[in-house]
Amino acid sequence: MFNNTYKLTIKGTVQGVGFRPFIYTLAKRYLLTGTVSNGSFGVEIFVNTDSLTLKQFLTAIEFELPLLASIERLDCEEIAYQAFNDFKIIETDRKGEIEVNIPPDVSICKACEKELFDPANRRYGYPFITCTHCGVRYSIIYDLPYDRVNTSMKFFEMCKACQEEYKNPLDRRYHAQPIGCWDCGASLELVGRIAPIPTIVDETVKLIKQGKILAIKGVGGYHLVCDATNKKAIQTLRERKQRPTKPFAVMVKDIDMARDLAHISPKEEEILSSKERPIVLLNSKNIDENIAPNISRIGLFLPYTPLHLLILDRLNRPLVATSANVTDEPIATNRQSIEKLSKVYDHLLDHNREIVNGCDDSVVMVVKEQEIILRRARGYAPVSIELPFNLEKKTLAVGANQKSSVAIGFDNRVILSPHIGDLDGIESIEYFKENIENLKRIYSFTPELIVHDKHPNYESSKYAKVQEIERKEVQHHYAHILGVMAEKQITQKVLGVAFDGTGYGDDGNLWGGEFMLCDYEGYECVAHLNYFKLLGGSKAIKEPKRVALSLLFDVYEDEVLSLENATTKAFTPSELKTQYLMWKKGLNAPLSSSVGRLFDAVASLTDVCQVMSFEGESGMQMEEFYDASVTTFYEFSLKDGIIDILPMIKAINEEKDSAMAISKFFNTLVEIIESLHKKYDLPLVLSGGVFQNRVLLGLVLERIPTAIIGNKIPPNDGGIALGQVVGNIR
Repeated sequence: MFNNTYKLTIKGTVQGVGFRPFIYTLAKRYLLTGTVSNGSFGVEIFVNTDSLTLKQFLTAIEFELPLLASIERLDCEEIAYQAFNDFKIIETDRKGEIEVNIPPDVSICKACEKELFDPANRRYGYPFITCTHCGVRYSIIYDLPYDRVNTSMKFFEMCKACQEEYKNPLDRRYHAQPIGCWDCGASLELVGRIAPIPTIVDETVKLIKQGKILAIKGVGGYHLVCDATNKKAIQTLRERKQRPTKPFAVMVKDIDMARDLAHISPKEEEILSSKERPIVLLNSKNIDENIAPNISRIGLFLPYTPLHLLILDRLNRPLVATSANVTDEPIATNRQSIEKLSKVYDHLLDHNREIVNGCDDSVVMVVKEQEIILRRARGYAPVSIELPFNLEKKTLAVGANQKSSVAIGFDNRVILSPHIGDLDGIESIEYFKENIENLKRIYSFTPELIVHDKHPNYESSKYAKVQEIERKEVQHHYAHILGVMAEKQITQKVLGVAFDGTGYGDDGNLWGGEFMLCDYEGYECVAHLNYFKLLGGSKAIKEPKRVALSLLFDVYEDEVLSLENATTKAFTPSELKTQYLMWKKGLNAPLSSSVGRLFDAVASLTDVCQVMSFEGESGMQMEEFYDASVTTFYEFSLKDGIIDILPMIKAINEEKDSAMAISKFFNTLVEIIESLHKKYDLPLVLSGGVFQNRVLLGLVLERIPTAIIGNKIPPNDGGIALGQVVGNIR
């Protein structure tokens, strides 16, 4: 009999991940008596033991954690003696503020996969098989704590066999909230076709083989799917989706099929096969050029649900699997939203488990062995980020307007939502608001301060300005740098490089090529590209030829009207004259220092891209032209904080070889960054959508190996909300 009682409180991702049965098993191993329960903060444990056994118990907790669990903090204290006869798992305590992490959705585990394909198992072929180590989490949660009654599984009453597993602490499915089987769980429906439920997967595969386009409901939304080896099907999908050149993601059966389609490094294979199962951007081979026109990169991902596994096992060929959404709207998550795309797909494979929280597929690339998240969603979100300080107020940050995400901050941590998307339409704005309300509801969170971007026309800023609480603005590029600083827990001053497409500057101009000295107290912009005019305003964002023409006017003025190059040929003579007058008078021609727009200009001058059909197309195509054997760069000057790029524009215009021009352009950007880094000799922090360009990022990391870029947050505006939260600590 032990006369010592200890109380353990554990915070982190410790609910919905098999943590309580894990503790139960350990307690039995060490002959402990006591209790374990979920609480609003995480997990609470009471044990009777001696100090030596307690130390062994704590060591086992640390080193034998369940696969999906993570511990942020473990506190242990001796308390007044309490008598326990055995060790029990007791009911959840729902009192107090919610601090527990929401577990993300993850891929099917090996044990469930084995059962899925075992004819002797009662869940053989069941497309929703799961256990405490895998499957849906965030996408089915209404509230925390993570109990079945707080998920969309509450609508399915467990059969006797499932109940026995659910209630047995030694079973892999103990308190696995999405548990179900053929008798009591979710079920498939091939809408409009009469097929017995066990044959629905076979019918689906037949349709795909026939070249049909299907909408298939997954974890956080629907995919539009077709045979990736069928050129006609791919082209039909492009035409119906009105997506002429943007690359499609491809889901493959297994890692061997992935190797047939792409060159894969060990690090890339590790991420492809991880429990998060993101789309990974890889160097392609043996792939239909219509999947990623003009680009030698392909986004591949492995099946992460039992349904995907069943389909691909029978199909045995790769699948185009792209997010199902109407242009400028979020991913479809229910029958009402997917039916808006009824003219795009031929058949709908649906199921009756409600998606509570939409969550798109995550997208990742590897640069210099670093994992760079481009879209942080399923598997990675929501994410809890610990700060190196405590926040003074409960803060809601509403992010930017593109690649939107939102965040809540309290105490010393920030919860960042999954990728929301661009706030360009009514549906997207409503989805943005839903994500805010979801976080507030799940975490019982009431903000005391709301933080937003300085841009007055951002929908996120408009939302913030009508809320009846204290409000604060944080400059866009400062937020970019702060986001990385917060993720990496950097507390000293840094030199931040913020390269992106656009952001509202302190002077009212559109920034995007800024060098900033930053800490949590504030920032000083010490250098930026010389301003140039965006002819046609927002039109210039989609038409690189307009940006290039403006820069040519800066160099040659009216001589441009008689120039013959790729850019001028993209206009008629009368259009050139009109654009010159607009440039001269500054009509609908806002000033910009954006490196993103500079990429567009170079793409036009080298005739790589004159008009874009999707964001970032110019930079992706320019990657194809980079020649690593070119080591020279163009002239530039830095005077009074202004980086003069006009000599480079003149030189590119005179360059005959596009690959040479583009290679030297990349090298010049690296030289500019290094020259500023040497001048200020501070930690170098990189952020902004331009650093999604693998060539540029790779060159910078090669030249300056100590350069810091986010690994938990995207370099694009998906990390802005995190920076906004910490931009107001004082």
